[in-house]
Amino acid sequence: MKTGSLRNQLYYGVKPLLPAVMRRGIRGWFTRRKRENVGHVWPILPGSDARPPDWRGWPHGKKFAVVLTHDVEEQGGVDQCRQLMETEMRHGFRSSFNFVPEGNYKVSKELRDELTRNGFEVGIHDLQHDGKLYSDRQAFAQKARRINTYLKDWNAVGFRSGFMLHNLDWLHDLDIAYDASTFDTDPFEPQPDCAGTIFPFWKEAPDGRGYVELPYTLPQDSTLFLLLGEKSPDVWLKKIDWIAERGGMVMLIVHPDYLDFGRNGTKTAAIPIRHYETMLKHLREKHGDTFWQPLARDLAGWYRNQRIPGSADGSRSEAKPLRKKRAAVILYSYYATDPRPRRETEALARAGMEVDVLCLRKDADLAAYEKIDGVNVHRAPLRRRRAGKMTYVVQYGTFFYHALVFLTRRSFSRRYDLVHVHNMPDFLVFSAIVPRLLGAKVILDLHDPMPELLGGIYGYTQGDFAVKLLTMIERLSIAFSDLTITPNIAFKDVFASRSSCADKIEIVMNSPSRTHFDEKKYPARPVASGAGSPFVIMYHGLLVERHGLDLAIHAMARLRDRLPGLQLHFYGEETEYAIAMVALIKELGVENSVKYHGYKSQKEIAEIISTIDLGIIPNRRNPFTEINFPTRIFEYLTMGKPVLAPRTKGISDYFSDGQIVFFEPENIDDLTAKIEWACRCPAELQAVLQAGRVICDQHAWATEEKHFIGCVSKLLAPPA
Repeated sequence: MKTGSLRNQLYYGVKPLLPAVMRRGIRGWFTRRKRENVGHVWPILPGSDARPPDWRGWPHGKKFAVVLTHDVEEQGGVDQCRQLMETEMRHGFRSSFNFVPEGNYKVSKELRDELTRNGFEVGIHDLQHDGKLYSDRQAFAQKARRINTYLKDWNAVGFRSGFMLHNLDWLHDLDIAYDASTFDTDPFEPQPDCAGTIFPFWKEAPDGRGYVELPYTLPQDSTLFLLLGEKSPDVWLKKIDWIAERGGMVMLIVHPDYLDFGRNGTKTAAIPIRHYETMLKHLREKHGDTFWQPLARDLAGWYRNQRIPGSADGSRSEAKPLRKKRAAVILYSYYATDPRPRRETEALARAGMEVDVLCLRKDADLAAYEKIDGVNVHRAPLRRRRAGKMTYVVQYGTFFYHALVFLTRRSFSRRYDLVHVHNMPDFLVFSAIVPRLLGAKVILDLHDPMPELLGGIYGYTQGDFAVKLLTMIERLSIAFSDLTITPNIAFKDVFASRSSCADKIEIVMNSPSRTHFDEKKYPARPVASGAGSPFVIMYHGLLVERHGLDLAIHAMARLRDRLPGLQLHFYGEETEYAIAMVALIKELGVENSVKYHGYKSQKEIAEIISTIDLGIIPNRRNPFTEINFPTRIFEYLTMGKPVLAPRTKGISDYFSDGQIVFFEPENIDDLTAKIEWACRCPAELQAVLQAGRVICDQHAWATEEKHFIGCVSKLLAPPA
């Protein structure tokens, strides 16, 4: 798309020299003249209501969607953000506020945090809002790096260019989930080429990655009231009704800068807030609960997950870029029961690769070789044993030797294109030295940061020799790999800070597979309706002290008399800690309300989750749990169950208040209070669940798998 026309370059060159009143007067004159000739394409563009291929409708059976956004251009707009936020909250709406990171104002972290704490979104609006973002390709790439820094610092995923200028291909430089710089129809914009649709659409990059494009579909407030001089919001209301009839997306931009909240009515640029409120009331009064009102980021995440993987236009792709290539997977674990390695390995096989796995042998009677779902699984004659530190060192060293011999021997007969090594330990990646020398690419999959994990287990501190050694091995291992992947933002930040290799680290989240975790496979269970009803809480996973199950048991003892229907059931392999928890249950006299059920398979866990009311993650706070993102969160949400979790960085990077029930780590009083709230407030708890599921849906395995395969395809692609 052309963004640098001579007229635009001249205008934005002299714009800073012209007073605002003069600029608005000139634009208003041109806009009103143009309106006479564009009635056939504005405010409604014929054909823009055509539904995308394979369109399956909005979530929860809603008729249409409503997305509210705000672009903040000056300090006056910043000053009015809180009033606008409060106005929308009174009417039951939430919206996205987009700020200029290097404009002529500063947006405080306090304001951004207040917005997100109340359920609003913060996005990036251009870089400097000077009309020059797309003036030069090389300059854009440099600016994109700065924009990406703000996206990360603000925990933002959305972008909109200033003045609706756009180049959708260049925007692949940004680390965004969505862009909102286009429109269905707006002939009054400096770059008037339209998207021509009232639906979101996918913009794919050559490497298979991409972002969702969200075109605005109602005229901007500034265009309607300031340039065209409209005295009522009737144009908005009529188009809302038109979009609703066609099942599209109502998306609106309102600028806090131009709104009159009753104090500044003498300003010629002021738009009465009543126009906006009339529009909000119209939605509620005429359309009731027939529309879905997500934040822009939530709609983008939902739409990304609805797409059929493999094609930008929604059609199923038969292309197999990895067909006939060979991969080896090295795993110090049991392949058949380790979900993340198995999901990723099967994704490689589905993409057309021939895959060999070397893993541990859980039982002596298991075959040394077995084909599992198209994957060649080779088992080393070793079992994993939990014991002392030296035993771990010996076990890791022995498996490293087996992996080195396995890869070396087979490389001369099979010539692997890819070796995918899972930690722990990190140094397993060096077993790929021979295939790497023969041309194979190496992926290091860092499930966990070993310095933090072992520090949390054994109490090591940063100054201890063991931590320094593990950190050095981690740094060398990342440097040896061609690509490093890890499951969450906090882990990536840690690895990047210690390796100086941020550009080769990608996130592939540890999302559950729908093979087992699919709520549609199980009958719906009625929601618990109050303090007297049975209310079942569940914990599953590794039973160790850092996971804090004892805190939850103590909370149950406190609530025993107040909530007689409350139950806690926990699942996991028997450990010393599990035995201690059984003793604690007896000591506290809660045998009737707290039950231990031992180890269950993934399939059994999914079935059990379908019968509960709340999943709990009572982790203590230590260097590892502070940055970890427990997979169980997604397992509960995928199965339609709300989650109670500690307020740690690893979790807060993805969820905010209102999307998950947070408690302060290791605070039994707060944990007890949140359990009681969840039991007594079923309607509010269900609202939290629905908000949390949107985040979960954004990271469904279908999406993560596509990203993973895209990364592998890019890694193995021949040099340009």
